[in-house]
Amino acid sequence: MDIVELLQLAAPVMLKGVAYTLLFALSSMLGGLILGFALALARILPWVWISRPAAIYVSLMRGTPLLVQIFVIYYGLPGIGIEFSPTTSGILALSLNSGAYLSESLRGAIQGISRGQWAASFSLGLTYVQSLRYVIVPQALRMAVPSMSNTLISLIKDTSLVSVITVTELMLATKEVIATTFRPLPLYLAAACVYWLLSLCFEAVQVRLEKRLQQAHHH
Repeated sequence: MDIVELLQLAAPVMLKGVAYTLLFALSSMLGGLILGFALALARILPWVWISRPAAIYVSLMRGTPLLVQIFVIYYGLPGIGIEFSPTTSGILALSLNSGAYLSESLRGAIQGISRGQWAASFSLGLTYVQSLRYVIVPQALRMAVPSMSNTLISLIKDTSLVSVITVTELMLATKEVIATTFRPLPLYLAAACVYWLLSLCFEAVQVRLEKRLQQAHHH
C-alpha cells in the first residue's frame, strides 16, 4: 500500500477525529475565556478573601501537568461520586487549565494600564468596579489579545492529551488506523500536519482580530 492509498484509507477516520478536536478546542476556548476573565478580575480586586483563593487556583493549575488534571477529573472524581463522560471530562479539564493561563495574560494587561487612566476615571466619579468595567478592561483586552491567542492556539495541540481517556479525537483516531495498517510514520506525520493547519487557521483569526481592534482603537 503506497502513501496515497494509506492516507485515503485513513482520511475518514482522521476527519472524524478532527471534528472532535475542533469540538474540544472551541468549547475549551469559550470555557477558558469565561473562567480566565473571572479569575483575572478576582485577583485584582482589593479583597483578600476573593483574590487569595483565585491566586491559589491559578498556581495549582499552572503548576500541575494537564495530563494529571485530566486523570483527576475522569478517574479520580468518580471515587467521591462525581462522574463525567469522557467528552465532558476532556472539555472541563482543558477549560479549567486554559482559564488559569488566560487569567494571567489578562491580569498582566490590566495591571499594565497606566495609573493615569485610573486617576482619570476616578476624577470622573467612577467607582473602582466602574473604572474596571468602562475604562481599564476594554484597554486591557486589546493589549492581551496576542498572549491570550497563543494560549488558545496551544489548546489545539493540548486536545491530543484527551486521547488517554478514550475520546476519539485526532490522535486516538490516528492510533486506531495505525493499529490496522502498521504504518505509524506517515500517519503520525499526517496528524502533525493537520494540527499545524488547524493552528495556522487560528493564527489567521488572531491576526485579523488584532487588526480590527487596532482599527477600532484608532477610530
